[in-house]
Amino acid sequence: MMGRQKAAQAPLFYAFNLEDHVPANHLLRGIDRFLDLDGLHQHLSPHYRHTGRPSIDPALLIRMLIVGYCFGIRSERRLCDEVHLNLAYRWFCRLGLEDAVPDHSTFSKNRHGRFRDSDTLRFVFEQVLQRCLAEGLVGGEGFATDASVIKADANRQRGVPGADATFDGASPLTRPVREYLEALEASSEERRVPKNVSITDPAAQWTAAPGGPAFYAYSTNYLIDVKSGVIMDVEATPAHRTDEVAATRIMVERVEDRFDIKPERLIGDTAYGTSEMLGWMVEEKSIEPHVPVWDKSERKDGSLGRSDFEWDEAADEYRCPQGKALRSTGKPTSDDTLIYRSSVADCAGCPLKPRCCPNTTHRKITRQRHESARDVARRIATTERYAQSRRHRKKVEMLFAHLKRILRLDRLRLRGLRGARDEFLLAATAQNLRRMAAWLMPKGGEAPQALAA
Repeated sequence: MMGRQKAAQAPLFYAFNLEDHVPANHLLRGIDRFLDLDGLHQHLSPHYRHTGRPSIDPALLIRMLIVGYCFGIRSERRLCDEVHLNLAYRWFCRLGLEDAVPDHSTFSKNRHGRFRDSDTLRFVFEQVLQRCLAEGLVGGEGFATDASVIKADANRQRGVPGADATFDGASPLTRPVREYLEALEASSEERRVPKNVSITDPAAQWTAAPGGPAFYAYSTNYLIDVKSGVIMDVEATPAHRTDEVAATRIMVERVEDRFDIKPERLIGDTAYGTSEMLGWMVEEKSIEPHVPVWDKSERKDGSLGRSDFEWDEAADEYRCPQGKALRSTGKPTSDDTLIYRSSVADCAGCPLKPRCCPNTTHRKITRQRHESARDVARRIATTERYAQSRRHRKKVEMLFAHLKRILRLDRLRLRGLRGARDEFLLAATAQNLRRMAAWLMPKGGEAPQALAA
């Protein structure tokens, strides 16, 4: 028999417990278990007045932002609607059924105001990372680093050649433009004129790195622990290789300074195999470089390459396969490189000359200032441990895929380098929270501890 819903008079009172309507295996239960915002109010207290009307609790705003970044809700207007309708989101945000959801404009005011001035999003990220350390998810033995290009909120059509980009005070400047000009004024380094500059977000880099048409973009730089893929640090930079490599130094030193953790090995791709970067890893930080060497000295035509010559550290010379010496004057070139030359007489009657220097009277080999560090990286590249590191590096790429496909952060909503930094910090915080929930929450139907009253 077909049933029909009875339209009865609605009861005057309901016995409703929000806790009972959130599934025991819901992702937010795991995230709530490992998210500790107890120190947030103390961190922000210098940025609030002691008199006046009470503001919206900053912990509520942070919880709502975490919901948005965990579930790929990119619009703050839509986020407010979802928190209003979704019982699990209300539970996580400590909102009752009758509690009002903050207006979307509140996020903009706090993002560009107190949160940014107090570096609150960095504080929240490090609190979550501290919990990862406490739960034993971080090994600290090996770190991997990489960068991924994220499109900026800048129209390709609203750009001008770098030489024609001028911003005067005749009209009010937008926040991204003001931040860009302030950064240029504060920088002591001489920066090359970019090929193309966006009028709306001048700090974004014009790039075609992923292939296809060029666009304006930033790079999110990750430093992860290879034990369980926890993000140890994140840094926003323009989508430029030099800035990305420099960001790795900043992240390694910041983790060492704040958490007293320095890896034994650092894993990266060829972009991090420059002479300066390898010198920094080996000579300054005593870190094993599990990185392919950026090397153009090897030849592919069958002739003798640098590896066929033996380096003698004590004598400061190379030895060719025939045992003849190649020596340097000791005066470096403009790019800090020493040139080692053989004797014309030694090469004249050498049987290997057709394979060594067929078009010149003698052989030359260049040696960079950090060549000893490059040699260390070359030796490590022949080991089984290096092959394992190549597999571990995929964990960074998996995080980037998760960032763009699951968290839907393939295009930024905030402008300027500081806006990109805020978005990347929130996304990395969400990824670490999701990882803790996935690894440490009880499997099956067992429920975590109930929400504290």
